[in-house]
Amino acid sequence: MDMDESSENAAWIKKIIHDFIQTSTENTLKNQANDKAWGPPLIGFSRGDDPLYEDFKDHVGPFHLTPLEFFVAAFGDRTIQAKNLSVISWVLPHNTVTKIDNRKETFYPSERWARGRIFGEETNTKLRKYVVASLESKGYRAIAPVLMPEFNRAISEKYGRASTWSERHAAYASGLGTFGLCDGLITPVGKAMRAGSVIAEIPIVPTPRPYTDHHEYCLFFSHGICGKCISRCPVGAITKSGKDKNLCYQHLFPITSGYVKSNYLFDGYGCGLCQTGVPCESKIPEKQDVP
Repeated sequence: MDMDESSENAAWIKKIIHDFIQTSTENTLKNQANDKAWGPPLIGFSRGDDPLYEDFKDHVGPFHLTPLEFFVAAFGDRTIQAKNLSVISWVLPHNTVTKIDNRKETFYPSERWARGRIFGEETNTKLRKYVVASLESKGYRAIAPVLMPEFNRAISEKYGRASTWSERHAAYASGLGTFGLCDGLITPVGKAMRAGSVIAEIPIVPTPRPYTDHHEYCLFFSHGICGKCISRCPVGAITKSGKDKNLCYQHLFPITSGYVKSNYLFDGYGCGLCQTGVPCESKIPEKQDVP
């Protein structure tokens, strides 16, 4: 790998992602105030042959696809080598006013949070397409896994609700954060965020992972303290044993989806209470953040 070329590629990709979020009119909650959905992004990279991607398949289930499997499905080219693929991952933190609004809630999502879940994710999808198009314009083959026909929901024997690709796991592999008790990804800009990714046939030096354990940033696992997300969950889906995905889903549908449609007048859903009003909302928490 040419280090100068890979460093230039990383810098270029970071710039196009930052510029899109900072300047594009697509970054909006589509509310009367025309608030931005997302603050400045975090961006990381991992290699297509990183052993973690095979580990995810082993742990989640055989339906969980690796970067190489997605790429072969997209292009039908079995000569592609995993070592030549790079996963480009980003974290989009909710804007400050969205987090402030949602901290106040105890059962339903705030309007801004629900808008972030729907219209903010529309922004995320447009960002995925923009990154793919930018790469293709320079002659690099690229795909966004969650926009492919091969992206599907599935049931993991071990974890329950799952899918063929996980944006949070790609972010973990790309050095952007570790998992918390509620399954959210705790990052340097916190857990109140959404993630996205693109896989490309382009040389990029991987981002170092500044952690050795997948729960390292969660105070409950690292120090046996906190657990604030347990009390924030309005339906008891989070306990010291982890998250009950079915209970969480049943709260989203039809409870929050019905509330959003009736009270905010658009088709949507959301919750995010375990991501706001907690020490890891906007940063990697420290022991002194827990009373």
